[in-house]
Amino acid sequence: MRTHTSRCFAIVPAAGSGSRMKSEHPKQYLPLLGEPLIRHTLGVLCASPVIDRVYVVLSVGDQEWDRHDWRPFGDRLVPLFCGGVSRAESVLNGLRAIAEHTAESDWILVHDAARPCLAPWHIETLVHELIHDEVGGILAVPVADTLKREDSTHRIADTVARDGLWQAQTPQMFRYVMLKRALESARHVTDEASAIEAMGLRPRLVRGDPTNLKVTYPLDLHLAEWILQHREGKE
Repeated sequence: MRTHTSRCFAIVPAAGSGSRMKSEHPKQYLPLLGEPLIRHTLGVLCASPVIDRVYVVLSVGDQEWDRHDWRPFGDRLVPLFCGGVSRAESVLNGLRAIAEHTAESDWILVHDAARPCLAPWHIETLVHELIHDEVGGILAVPVADTLKREDSTHRIADTVARDGLWQAQTPQMFRYVMLKRALESARHVTDEASAIEAMGLRPRLVRGDPTNLKVTYPLDLHLAEWILQHREGKE
């Protein structure tokens, strides 16, 4: 599944506060099935045979990480206390921190800490589809709902055609050197693909599924719990 010259590494930005969860604790540490939410995320990444090492980018002042036992993951999991004020800055800081351990042609899979329902087949599908791609790409799902654009008074301004629209997910997979250069030029993007697009390149869309949800609001925790409890294998 991998080339002779390229390896795959994962970077998980986890320096955010998760204010929309209405909790005093960062959402990556909120309990999910008796464990910190982020542990589910990191567990799947660390168990993947196609990923050499997983780097989790934490805030400089993170005091929660060391309260948990991460020893079962061994040296496959490496914490980096170099998080920035934005997702893009955290990922870029992480890329700089691992520069001595990666080659320019190595693949980087950036995954949201708050996507705990990542499954092994999500990773395998993404890597299989992109390992020989010239640009890289992302997991995503086609938009199924009717979309509305609001005006300044919160009324419907118009209906947006959903044809060809996809909802971005993670992991997002790009070559180390390409991703680093892209983020150095576009520091205010909300995902890595946007930075690559700003370079004039066109990342590939790899179809995922809705179970790879991002925990953003309190209800999402219950949805994630249900998915993890009822998932037995690829459907």
